[in-house]
Amino acid sequence: MPGGGVISIGSADPNRIEAPMTLKAYFICAFAAFGGIFFGYDSGYVNGVMGMPYFIHEFANLPYPEAGASADYFIIPSWRQSLIVSILSAGTFIGAVVSGDLADYLGRRTTILMGCGIFSVGVVLQVASSAYSLLIAGRLIAGLGVGFVSAIIILYMSEIAPRKYRGTIVSAYQFCITVGILLASCVVYATQNKRDSSAYRIPIAIQWIWALVLAFGLAFLPESPRYFVKKGRLDRAAQSLSKIRGQPVDSEYIQDELAEIVANYEYEKQAIPQTGYLSSWANCFKGSIFVPSSNLRRTLLGTSAQMMQQWTGINFIFYFGTTFFTQLGTIDNPFLISLITTLVNVCSTPISFWTVERFGRRPLLIFGALGMVVCQFIIAIAGTVDGKNPTTVKVEIAFICIYISFFASTWGPGAWVVVGEMFPLPIRARGVALSVSSNWLWNCVIAVITPYMVGRDKGDLGPKVFFVWGSLCVGCFFWAYFLVFETKGLSLEQVDRLLEESTPRKSSKWAPSTTYANDMEIGIKDGHMEKLGHVENKEVV
Repeated sequence: MPGGGVISIGSADPNRIEAPMTLKAYFICAFAAFGGIFFGYDSGYVNGVMGMPYFIHEFANLPYPEAGASADYFIIPSWRQSLIVSILSAGTFIGAVVSGDLADYLGRRTTILMGCGIFSVGVVLQVASSAYSLLIAGRLIAGLGVGFVSAIIILYMSEIAPRKYRGTIVSAYQFCITVGILLASCVVYATQNKRDSSAYRIPIAIQWIWALVLAFGLAFLPESPRYFVKKGRLDRAAQSLSKIRGQPVDSEYIQDELAEIVANYEYEKQAIPQTGYLSSWANCFKGSIFVPSSNLRRTLLGTSAQMMQQWTGINFIFYFGTTFFTQLGTIDNPFLISLITTLVNVCSTPISFWTVERFGRRPLLIFGALGMVVCQFIIAIAGTVDGKNPTTVKVEIAFICIYISFFASTWGPGAWVVVGEMFPLPIRARGVALSVSSNWLWNCVIAVITPYMVGRDKGDLGPKVFFVWGSLCVGCFFWAYFLVFETKGLSLEQVDRLLEESTPRKSSKWAPSTTYANDMEIGIKDGHMEKLGHVENKEVV
């Protein structure tokens, strides 16, 4: 070849396209999951704060109920609850959509750092609030930051995680969400009875710690190598991949994996031409809905995965659980029950670290939906038949905990894993951003309508609301069975090939037989791509 030197065209063996990982490299991949605490902590704190006596007294301008008197009047109005909870989701929806562009132009890591900064401004405004207007403005701005973080963290983790443990590492994001909810519940439980503004200001202010920790840690982590490939910076991509995998930059493993990423990107560019800003967004919706590998089908699958996750009704418990448990009437300490449900959530999520790679994505989502359906209908039927009986209430709480366990070990992490693996590199940032924005859109919808469904001054459905969530989980079951591909153990590039060559119900038996780098005869030489003719040997001198 002209100029001499060694050209790696990648391994022809699809099982040898990724370097072995060091322990340090695993910690690099796992740390990014810390961003999940943002999402989780907010869900936990807002649930408890809206039930705090001082918060109700201060923000609703209501006198404390006298001992022995009815306290039915002493609540935040349903429309206020709806606005307080949903406004953050509205901001997050906007942030998630915008973050896709920023992640492609500025980088995945830089976009997450920007999200931390915006979130911090929102936290300051919330802490300073003593009336609805400033609190709502702060939650809207904080939501923008959470949108940046929640969308791009999934993208970043999926792009840097090793294929054999990608499901586990992305599942750690959901685990951090549950930890965030638990931490918030603990703080709220500790401050609930304070009779000054520290009751709600302490739980809100603690959020800032998570932004500082994530931003500080990310400052030392490498950028995604796939971002550098998209930018044509193969030298930087090799350096980044070297840090992530814990291997020398000139290692054969690093060169093989980089060649495969580059070859896949070149292949996808031929199918998805990049001609302008609007057309790049339009590319997310091109192709037939009936072709699994089409961009439209992938976008619909990603956005519907996040929609279905919200349809399970889980955020009803974590946003409005304290209020709901209060309405059951026979519970002495609804704050304690909320804390117990968050403990169940945290303890159940690590189960997915093993099951998502042992059994795969499809079984988790299919059987998780089935388990939730059973639990939710039992809760709804028990509450409808004899809802005021103390024994019945205990049964309801028990099955709520079982339902949470099913969610936390299946759909909680599973939906994030599906989104992170679904998109080709040319549209990956925008595809993930659209999918996560779908999560926040439906999160917002549920936050808006739920107070009207269960509020005493509105629908007052009580436990009957679980008929709604159970019916929606039936839809989740059929969605997972007919649409979800089994992608465990595959690289992101191999997932592209799977979608072209298999179907959802046959996907668990599919195995790659070749690599993009070998098929396209693309090589890496001195940090640059080389298009080769037919090459018999792996290296050319």
